[in-house]
Amino acid sequence: MADTDTSRWAGPLQGVRVLDFTRVLAGPAAALALADLGAEVWKLEPPGTGDDTRGFPPHRDGESHYFLSINRGKKSIVVDLKTKEGVELVRGMAAQCDVLIENYRPGVMDRLGLGYEALSAINPRLIYCAISGYGMTGPLRDRPSFDIVLQAMSGVLSVNGEAGRAPTKLGVPLGDLVGGINGPIGILAALYERSVTGKGRLIDVSLMDGMIGMLAYLPQLAWFTGQDPLPQGAEHPNLVPYGIFPAKDGSIIVACLTNLFWKRICEALEMEELIEDPRFNTIQQRRDNRAGVNARISAFTSQCKVDELVERFTRYEVPHAPILGVLEALNQPQAVAREMVVETEHKTLGKIPIVNRPIKFPGAAQPVPAAPPVLGQHTDEILRNGLGLTQAQIDGLRALKIVA
Repeated sequence: MADTDTSRWAGPLQGVRVLDFTRVLAGPAAALALADLGAEVWKLEPPGTGDDTRGFPPHRDGESHYFLSINRGKKSIVVDLKTKEGVELVRGMAAQCDVLIENYRPGVMDRLGLGYEALSAINPRLIYCAISGYGMTGPLRDRPSFDIVLQAMSGVLSVNGEAGRAPTKLGVPLGDLVGGINGPIGILAALYERSVTGKGRLIDVSLMDGMIGMLAYLPQLAWFTGQDPLPQGAEHPNLVPYGIFPAKDGSIIVACLTNLFWKRICEALEMEELIEDPRFNTIQQRRDNRAGVNARISAFTSQCKVDELVERFTRYEVPHAPILGVLEALNQPQAVAREMVVETEHKTLGKIPIVNRPIKFPGAAQPVPAAPPVLGQHTDEILRNGLGLTQAQIDGLRALKIVA
């Protein structure tokens, strides 16, 4: 039976300890997913600056919006890996952890003496997840990468944007965030395998591989047609109507995936005569007569306000949505009902709003996530409770500037 005591149940990964060597976005997103699921995440940061994103503006009272957005529920420890003693300390930490995540270029961790072979010799149960732009093999393995580079290399950027215009990057950094999806999937699978075999393993996550996987049906479409899919804005290459339609006071999204929805759209817009019109009564006919379909729908929607269209489409169960800004999206009734925004207590900022965990466990509520840590906030706690060091030993390490 699920434990519903929120003072004790952190989530289904309660008891799993993660050593987080990551920075910026792809790796921290993977560690964040594990923290959300209840794992204890030790975020290892360098002295002085910490994670690069701590320096990304805008700031409030010295805290970066970027760092706050992707590091909730973690514990920060500062260790200087430029010292031999710092490396040895981290090796001791790895011996106490179930999972290690890093997103350095291939070879960097090996040169530090903290690669998979070295650490698995200390801890054979360690699951070691390496996230990089192009993976651990292949001609591009040593090349640096960023979100927009991965969008371009994977083909994703080529299909994003308006028809007849140059492609544009996605508004969300999916090239990085895909590491926060595939990394945890691999880690959870390896944790299950370890429960059977007793052994950990190395996981190689390539962000470019992940973005190619995100192409969904587009590769098969390209193979069928022998042509690259082209940007079509908010429209779909084969489904019509599908996209943005004008209203008196803005615009609205309408999506028609089947003939059933075509019938509902026609009824909602008082165009029942089009339901069986041979120009529009099949998916292929609507695709071939895209301009005619869109023109008929736009002629109606442009005479209505967005709220009226929402009411019509809701009544007829048509897939639709007003186009919300970020603040509107966070404050909409559905997001409020799902508690997607909560307040948490930050060490220096006081109460701050944060995005809540996206995965819920009915019948076993989790407490509000801990705020993102200030730099080195949990150094003493981790060394004392995780490694069993005395306060005198911790003070000695701090005096030598090995930890901060």
